[in-house]
Amino acid sequence: MKVWSPYVVGAGIGILSWFTFATADKPIGITTAFEYSAALTEQAAAPEVTQPYIEAKAKDGKVPKIDWEWMLVLGVFIGAYFSSKMSGDRAPGEQVPGLWGWRFGTSQRKRHAGAFLGGVIMMLGARIAQGCTSGHAISGILQLSLSSWIFAPVMGVAGMAVAFLIYGKEGRNHV
Repeated sequence: MKVWSPYVVGAGIGILSWFTFATADKPIGITTAFEYSAALTEQAAAPEVTQPYIEAKAKDGKVPKIDWEWMLVLGVFIGAYFSSKMSGDRAPGEQVPGLWGWRFGTSQRKRHAGAFLGGVIMMLGARIAQGCTSGHAISGILQLSLSSWIFAPVMGVAGMAVAFLIYGKEGRNHV
């Protein structure tokens, strides 16, 4: 399928959220896994620099560790890969999506650099916001968090505005 029913996807995410709360007593989130991995890497290389961070986290009962959140990260990568293959969205051997190619050219190097830069910007924003879209827009809304109820529509509008700025009205003809 190229497009899934939003009702089926929403129900699936709801079930996954219930499962994580029931088994791990934690909300769904991904960016904390990256934060903890960076802290553990830095602690191995320069423990004196990382010690204040580790102590502050320990006071909150959040000792950096590799845990179940990394399985969620892995699941996102694996799920995205299989979804892409099963949807038939791209022609065999196509390395650059059509819309990107129309707007920025077919250079794989430029596409990879753009994807990496976009990921860095998203991760920076998620850490500044102290949570990612899955943490705020899914788990936060399920917990009736006011900040998450504000965040989700603002994120949607901002995403549409950025897409319009990058691709313009003509972009919809090149999808």
